Amino acid sequence: MEKTVKQYSLKKEKGTLHRRVNYEAELNHQQLEVVTAGDGPLLVIAGAGSGKTRAITYRVSWLLESGVNPSEILLLTFTNKAAREMLHRVSLLTRLELNQLWGGTFHHIGNRLLRPYARHLGLNSSFTILDQGDSKDLITSCISGLQGEKKNKQFPSADILQDVISYSMNTTNELEAVVRLRYPHLQPLIAPVLNVARRYHEKKKEMNAVDFDDLLLGCKYMLENQEEVRKYYCSKFKHILVDEYQDTNKLQADLIDLLASEHRNVMAVGDDSQSIYSFRGANFANIMQFPARYPDARLFRLELNYRSTPEVLSLANNIISNNVEQFQKTLAATRSTLQWKPAVIPLRDAQQQSDFVAQRILELQEEGIPLTEIAVLYRAHFHSMELQLELTRRGIPFAIHSGVRFFEQRHIKDVIAYLKVQLNQFDELSWKRILLLIPGIGGRSADKIWTRIRTLENAVRRLKEVQDLVPKASRAAWSHFSGIMNELSHEGFLDLPASAIDHVLKNGYRQYMESKFPNYRNREEDIHQMSSFAMQFNSLEKFLTELSLLGQIESEEAEDAQQERIRLSTIHQAKGLEWQAVFVIYMVDGRFPSARSMKNDEDMEEERRLFYVATTRAKNQLYLTYVLFSESYYQGPYFHKPSVFLKELDSKHYDLWQVDDSLSADQGLPEFVQDDAGDYFQ
Repeated sequence: MEKTVKQYSLKKEKGTLHRRVNYEAELNHQQLEVVTAGDGPLLVIAGAGSGKTRAITYRVSWLLESGVNPSEILLLTFTNKAAREMLHRVSLLTRLELNQLWGGTFHHIGNRLLRPYARHLGLNSSFTILDQGDSKDLITSCISGLQGEKKNKQFPSADILQDVISYSMNTTNELEAVVRLRYPHLQPLIAPVLNVARRYHEKKKEMNAVDFDDLLLGCKYMLENQEEVRKYYCSKFKHILVDEYQDTNKLQADLIDLLASEHRNVMAVGDDSQSIYSFRGANFANIMQFPARYPDARLFRLELNYRSTPEVLSLANNIISNNVEQFQKTLAATRSTLQWKPAVIPLRDAQQQSDFVAQRILELQEEGIPLTEIAVLYRAHFHSMELQLELTRRGIPFAIHSGVRFFEQRHIKDVIAYLKVQLNQFDELSWKRILLLIPGIGGRSADKIWTRIRTLENAVRRLKEVQDLVPKASRAAWSHFSGIMNELSHEGFLDLPASAIDHVLKNGYRQYMESKFPNYRNREEDIHQMSSFAMQFNSLEKFLTELSLLGQIESEEAEDAQQERIRLSTIHQAKGLEWQAVFVIYMVDGRFPSARSMKNDEDMEEERRLFYVATTRAKNQLYLTYVLFSESYYQGPYFHKPSVFLKELDSKHYDLWQVDDSLSADQGLPEFVQDDAGDYFQ
């Protein structure tokens, strides 16, 4: 006997939800206008600390409560963490499962869009995605397939070619143009570079694989060329919300415009004053030209800041007011005053700057501010070298958000290895490190060469005797290397570590960096800084001993992972973070703003935005320091000019601190500094 089966359906909430959120009570008036705005394109200029994440999440909640189906909403972010946080907040607000809502990074969404229609790109839907390491390995394979081009020249590494190819795809610029603008030294190699790029794209297709950039470029191609696919997705997404819109590149902005082409309900949220990533391909014009691309767009401003004191915000407003290309806005504090103005501190030199910052950090700690609530920010990583040394000497724990500790960086360790073997010819690790830098010498050859070197007396002067172990293709490079090592062994270099460092840089290591590292210019600056630091030592032995002792202190500190630490960071990597007390160091022309940026107005405006980002990281206390004097191995002794950005400040927004040790009453202030409250920078 058959049993009767009855169907029972669970009802799902559809249509307009009951209002669960009291938007008027939970949002300020500016946020409320954004959240409850009707249809159409919206540009939201969200100032620093103004609660943009809150505005976006409440906007999604409001759309859902207004009857929009979750599957019709697309939320684009730049990090998975941001997407998870926003979707979690929306879920808490609405008490809904949001599995159908499309939220994630551009690449995550690109994968979802592309996979069902991969056939249009000559792929099947089971394509694999190459991560950065996979992509680099595949490019390396393509380089190894070259014929004569690679053997006779310093051919660029896979890291550099990966950067060139990716930048070209994301900015939609021709690869030749990218080489000309970003890597001009590669122009003589443009033919083999193009050959590698072409073979790389062919191999990906053969493997049924894509890289991260293909996910976006493939989507754009598909939407532009497959009408059926374009109609489906453009009809599907009735509302598109984009976080950090000022950081989008040309490819991302084009993709957004394509997806929003039917309903045109795109809400772009960002801050033009925090557009600081042009070196990654971010296009400042995207946010500035949004009203031109969407003439009916409504503009909203979030200007109420929940992070900083009125004094910090007054200074930040003063900074950004000097930019011409911007959406005008004025940050207003929701916090009450602490009666503490930002401080501008002239200091004698780098050592005194480090002394001041270290001492003030200890004072802040005594005042009850945790080390985790203190940060030191700078324009470039090498600006932190002296400070890292001083903090290490004083036992002040620090974490670096701008890379590894200065003397642990690969290029620094490479150069130091050249010096170490001059003093200790039995230093196997240093020998193998520099042997592997020679083109054509791999691990097996390095082992054989080292085995012979260790048996030679005064090996650094007898390297030509080892040539029979060197691969034939590497013997010209070996002859050059032997000459350098012989020169370094003479007394003049043994007594002048700064000169020895410069000799290594000029005689091959600069060319090595150009061929291996996408950021070779920054690495060269690091080496310049190290040579200037080495000027205080009159022997290689003293210099290397000091580095070893500092390294031992660092390793002891690293053992205590639970220890509170201050944060050292480039400003670029500090964006989105905040601390009670912030130091911005090396506020001098040529460092901040950088020397390269001072050549044109567009770059200067981005540098000024970077300064604005730095100052708006501070909740309560802000210290801006600059040095008056430096001594460089390359330039000799010279005076700095205080940053043009400091000169632009109205003195009513800061206090001038005079450090007694450097600027006593007898000595007086330098001629370019006025002790007058009206205008102390000339």
